[in-house]
Amino acid sequence: MEEGFQLIKTNTNLVINLANLDHGFKPENLIRLQERYTQKKIKLVHLWEDVWRSRPDQVIARIKSLTGMNSRIHGRKTKVFKITKPVADAFLTENHLQGPVSSRYKIGLFEKEGLVAVATFSALRKMNHTENYRSAELIRFAVKAGYSINGGLSKLITYFAEIYKPNDLMTYADRDWSTGEAYVTLGFAQTAILAPQVYMLGENLIRTLKMDDQISNQEVFNTGSLKFILKF
Repeated sequence: MEEGFQLIKTNTNLVINLANLDHGFKPENLIRLQERYTQKKIKLVHLWEDVWRSRPDQVIARIKSLTGMNSRIHGRKTKVFKITKPVADAFLTENHLQGPVSSRYKIGLFEKEGLVAVATFSALRKMNHTENYRSAELIRFAVKAGYSINGGLSKLITYFAEIYKPNDLMTYADRDWSTGEAYVTLGFAQTAILAPQVYMLGENLIRTLKMDDQISNQEVFNTGSLKFILKF
């Protein structure tokens, strides 16, 4: 315990903060806790009770990945193909903590005949700051549970960039789980810190973004997001 927090220390440089639904904390409490561990070069993630109860398999897979327990696949042994929405949604439901959301483009990474990673992207948007400038968003990226792919995300982004030719690609890292280290390694630059968001919990612990005038019986929050941009 540390100042009322419930912390689990793994045998690596990873600490898990168990955030109960009746926690009594504010976002800044969790952010300061994470920053203290970051200064010690220790990664701290916030595992909310509703996330654990609704998606335990995905949580376990994420923790195994963070602690280096995954089997490794070399990106050079994989091939990239466009995939359909049902295929992408099924893969993300099984392998992404937040599941699938709407996207324009779905791209899969295959080892032999097996789908081992999926990335989804937005449509390209025209930006007013420069003529003929188009930006896209990397919305979701997930790897098959139990595996890590060396160069996998880079290969998917390269494929997307070559076909659709955006001027830049933006994405967001959920601060509860990441500081975006993988994006920085790929050449992304952090451009903004987004404020924490509050969610109402509905049936089956489904999160819905809370509006200012809404009243809810039970709610949770995140510690915000980090925005990253990769320029081509």
